[in-house]
Amino acid sequence: MRDVPSGKALSGTMEVNDGALAPGARWVSNGDGCVLELHGAWRGRRAEVSAPPATRAAGNVRIDATRLHSWDAGLASTLWHRLEPLARHEGDVDLSGLPEGLKQILALALAAAPTAANVTRLPPPGRMARLGAWVTASWAQRRKTFTFLGEVLLSLGRWCRGRSDMRAADLAWQIEQTGPRSLPIVALVCFLVGLIVAYMGAAQLQRFGAQNYIADLVTVGVVREVAALLVGIVLAGRVGAAFAAQIGSMRANEEVDALATMGVNPVDFLVLPRVLALLIVGPLLTAFGALVGMAVGWLVAVLIYGVTPLEYVYASMQALTLQHVLVGLIKGTSYAVLVALAGCLQGMSAGRSAQAVGDATTASVVQAIVWIVVVASVLTVVFQRLDI
Repeated sequence: MRDVPSGKALSGTMEVNDGALAPGARWVSNGDGCVLELHGAWRGRRAEVSAPPATRAAGNVRIDATRLHSWDAGLASTLWHRLEPLARHEGDVDLSGLPEGLKQILALALAAAPTAANVTRLPPPGRMARLGAWVTASWAQRRKTFTFLGEVLLSLGRWCRGRSDMRAADLAWQIEQTGPRSLPIVALVCFLVGLIVAYMGAAQLQRFGAQNYIADLVTVGVVREVAALLVGIVLAGRVGAAFAAQIGSMRANEEVDALATMGVNPVDFLVLPRVLALLIVGPLLTAFGALVGMAVGWLVAVLIYGVTPLEYVYASMQALTLQHVLVGLIKGTSYAVLVALAGCLQGMSAGRSAQAVGDATTASVVQAIVWIVVVASVLTVVFQRLDI
């Protein structure tokens, strides 16, 4: 057999016609261990190399390539997959019988295989270690959130000074996508929930002969709490998820990096139009949802409980004060902004794969709803303490 020149490290040949020989390999046991005999032409062909016999001596393997006529990188890969488990368990693998180029490749590959001696088995982490890891991860997430909020505030300041990269056309487009296109689902949800609130409230008031107070119950409840909460949840599912998916897909396609390379601030260009759009449409959708809820309360009171139409309208106007309207609009605006921030935060933090974009979309909805519930509780307590 002719040695392979050192410059041809990925293939080797002999002066024999490759097409006349079939590649093969077999294990032969001897007193010291076992021998792997290679024969035939392996260039451009594949053959299976079976596992060594169970009666071999522990880890003593020698390779005999005297009948090997040609080879390529495929043989190197096949041998590595068969010999790597032996080398990992501190086996003695003798590669001296291989052609020089093939021997160099396998020697480098097997030397990089971890062995049982240098693999340190760490004990499972204890409770304090797990707690520390959770605190570290939680703080990293909080830090990322605060950093993002700071960037949004800086972007808003640049926009107020007229130095932002945001385009007016992008803001108009986002307003159109988040506002008018959300009206049907907002109307449907507010209608159905307003119907439930009016019917169940009226059923309880009827027990005391107080049907005339249906208007007060529905008007104050819908305008002050229900409409804003429903609008926030609808926007979280429809708009917040869309924001996370859009920005996350742009990150996966490296479009966000391209904007930064061109000198365009991604927060100004992508996040600020979406936040401002929901800041504008949030109170409008809340007012629309409150009107729908009040209207369905009128239907329940008039058609089911016999309240006269004018009496219901008059009672509603008496109960509907500017204070209740402002509280509802403030809550609706806050929830809408939280939805925009959650969606954009998860989109800007998404990974660069389809799975990561899906995870970011799901996380944006969950985070937005959690933020809405927390802020709703805080605002309710604050307004009640201030007697608003």
